[in-house]
Amino acid sequence: MLQEQIGIPACFSSGEKLSDDPSAISRSGQNVFMSVYRTKIADQRRLITVTWCKNMLLHGLSVSVEGSEGESHYTCKVELKPWYFWKKQGSKRISVDGKAVDIFWDFKVAKFNGEIEPGSDYYVAVVCDGEVVLLLGNLRKEAYRKTGCRPALIDPILVSRKEHIFGKKRFVTRVKFHDKGSFHEISIECKNRSSSNSRGSFGNSSNVVEPEMEISIDGHLVIHVKHLQWKFRGNESIHLNRARIEVYYDVHDWLFNPGLRHALFIFKPTLLSTSLSMPSTPLSSQTGSSSSTEGFSASGAPDFCLFLYAWRVE
Repeated sequence: MLQEQIGIPACFSSGEKLSDDPSAISRSGQNVFMSVYRTKIADQRRLITVTWCKNMLLHGLSVSVEGSEGESHYTCKVELKPWYFWKKQGSKRISVDGKAVDIFWDFKVAKFNGEIEPGSDYYVAVVCDGEVVLLLGNLRKEAYRKTGCRPALIDPILVSRKEHIFGKKRFVTRVKFHDKGSFHEISIECKNRSSSNSRGSFGNSSNVVEPEMEISIDGHLVIHVKHLQWKFRGNESIHLNRARIEVYYDVHDWLFNPGLRHALFIFKPTLLSTSLSMPSTPLSSQTGSSSSTEGFSASGAPDFCLFLYAWRVE
């Protein structure tokens, strides 16, 4: 299994314990979106993890800051209450290695549109030493006015995104391959295809059902895997503007393990040389101009990786 051990903040528990077992997600029924950023905070480069969690009863946000040794975490949790009179904006101060870090949020007019994380009209700001070291959402002016702080000299880098989503046959997510890039819709669908080419024991044709998988980006089919029962692990390359995206997949547990199981998909962009000629594909022509570059920092080095855990519900 293309498995990665990840820590999922217990967003709605009273403790601060982290879980490294993805099966805990299936037991709780939580949809989880986790974005990891690298920035300078409390005098050194650290990782900030922003996690959105949602199940049938609860909805919340967790912001965790990495400790100096990369092990301990300092966490702020915000529960998004289902009733009207809950505090939709606020702040909380935590201490990171003895230095004050303030986290501000405002969801008064946030538009969730049924999603786990809001799509617009909100902000989440992390402040340290008079600088906004991380700012999420489109209400940027409101965030700077509320915090009274200036933008950080170093822009945060989106390092990775980990998502746990549930579905029956089709799994859809929207993702930026770079924090300042545009959103792209990724759709993964597992199908059963009937074939009547084989012969039965008495010479009669018989229908054989074979699973297959389709992966689309922005409505364009980019990967089609037939005979999935034999090709349940693999990787392919697709092109998006000047970036090549390596796609790794492992759907073994979907096919051969009963009950609620997850498949893992990894999307990793890498930069193509400008001297290389790009193949003409509907995907590259529809998603932007050939001069743009998705998924990279100003230095041209690939920064981002998407880990998508797709839990198949029978």
